[in-house]
Amino acid sequence: MSRPAPAPIYTLRGAGGPLNTLHFKCHGGDTPLLFSGSGKGAIHIWNLNSRRAEKIIEGHSGSSVIWVSTLHSRETLISQGRDMQVCLWDLAEGRTEVMDSVWTGSVGFCQCSLLETSPGTFLLAFAGQQTEEINIIQLPSKTPVCTLAPEAKLGMVMCIKLWQPDSGSGPLLLAGYEDGSVLLWDVNQRSKLSQAKVHPEPVMCLTWDTKDLKGISGSSEKKLSSWMMDRQNNLQLRDCVTLVNPGVSQLCIRQDGKLLASAGWDHRVRVFGWRKLKPLAVLQYHTDMVQSVAFSDHQDPRQRLLAAGSKDQRISLWSIYNEVASTN
Repeated sequence: MSRPAPAPIYTLRGAGGPLNTLHFKCHGGDTPLLFSGSGKGAIHIWNLNSRRAEKIIEGHSGSSVIWVSTLHSRETLISQGRDMQVCLWDLAEGRTEVMDSVWTGSVGFCQCSLLETSPGTFLLAFAGQQTEEINIIQLPSKTPVCTLAPEAKLGMVMCIKLWQPDSGSGPLLLAGYEDGSVLLWDVNQRSKLSQAKVHPEPVMCLTWDTKDLKGISGSSEKKLSSWMMDRQNNLQLRDCVTLVNPGVSQLCIRQDGKLLASAGWDHRVRVFGWRKLKPLAVLQYHTDMVQSVAFSDHQDPRQRLLAAGSKDQRISLWSIYNEVASTN
């Protein structure tokens, strides 16, 4: 007999709106934290020891918060809202002050992507005012770096991922578009390196393994598509995973490269072995669409958590496959 599906180890309630985005910060301090952004404009900072909200920030004029992250320490928070603003928050010594903001001009749902290029210096990529454009700036200076826009009509940019190859060349960016294509961009050269049609529907989400040079994407269909980059920087389709029900909001790979989690429109979180995309578990708890999944960055692998945020206004936390040597 197969093992029964696990239950969440605990849940977080009180977000006051649908959960759009989650971000862990579990090292660099005494208290493991989880940041969440809601559809009502609230950013919650959850203390994972007390399992309560340590702080609630009302940002973005009540507009939906679609992305949160931290800059190199838990004292600086960065958030993106549907008010077309990206805000940098000073959280040191109990403060919740906006230090700076960036106007994106984008009315879509494309989440920002952040990459640390040197200590204290970051690239921030975000969808621009023109629906197919991606703007990249440097933080904290807000210096414009480039604007990337495909020559062909691919529709709105849906999801983006900045990353730095181990080869030492400049940063690259992956972008999923409304027509189902994924493009690989060279940021320094402002040029397209490769393009692959990975879905017949808009690419709703993607994630990328910088070590194995392999990515995976989801859309509104019953399929995940995996693809890789060869030595000539060409994107090539690999495997497909057929899902029971259509629609994926987000995908996340655990830091050790062993697990992949998907946030399903069917209220479920699915867990796969990342190497061979073997289905491992279906996590059932939520009563509405799961919109975000995130793995914790605990330094001790035994403490690692998987968090899922749903339209039902709850966050579930799971402890799964922390002791398994191999999840191929």
